[in-house]
Amino acid sequence: MRPTIVAYDGMAVITNSGNPIKGLTKRQVEQIFTGEVTDWSALGGSSGKISVYTRNTSSGTYSDFKELAMKKRDYAPSAQKMAGNEQIASEVGKNANGVGYVGLAYTKAGGIKVMAIDGVMPSTQSVHAKTYPYARPTFYYTNGEPSGGAKEFVDFTVGPAGQKIVGQVGFVPIK
Repeated sequence: MRPTIVAYDGMAVITNSGNPIKGLTKRQVEQIFTGEVTDWSALGGSSGKISVYTRNTSSGTYSDFKELAMKKRDYAPSAQKMAGNEQIASEVGKNANGVGYVGLAYTKAGGIKVMAIDGVMPSTQSVHAKTYPYARPTFYYTNGEPSGGAKEFVDFTVGPAGQKIVGQVGFVPIK
């Protein structure tokens, strides 16, 4: 299998828009998602049991976040697994004590607030500059060097027109 990077994405940590906390440290994110910290009051917020929302175990985002944010530790047993970004954003938007993570394309959902991590907000710029800690490449995989239609598709995706689309749908272009 031959990987080709076609875009980057940032996994934004989100809370309910009513949460008074403005940002979190990487250590606090690890503590929240592993269940080490279970109440917002321990993080300087209002008292309330933290509700953790994650992607389901078949999602690459589930394992990437575990690796980037949790030092490969297990998620809290109480974490609620969702099918996709839309569900996580929706649940966090409805739950005053909710927290989750979504791709950059989903950070405009209603009822949520994006958290700065160690003072850095997820954005095209911070993902590109590698200053945002929860960023990752996205790939196409081909069986060896692509040829024919597969090569045309890969070339289109990494070319100017494809990269314009990458940006329009909320991912970060490779250049």
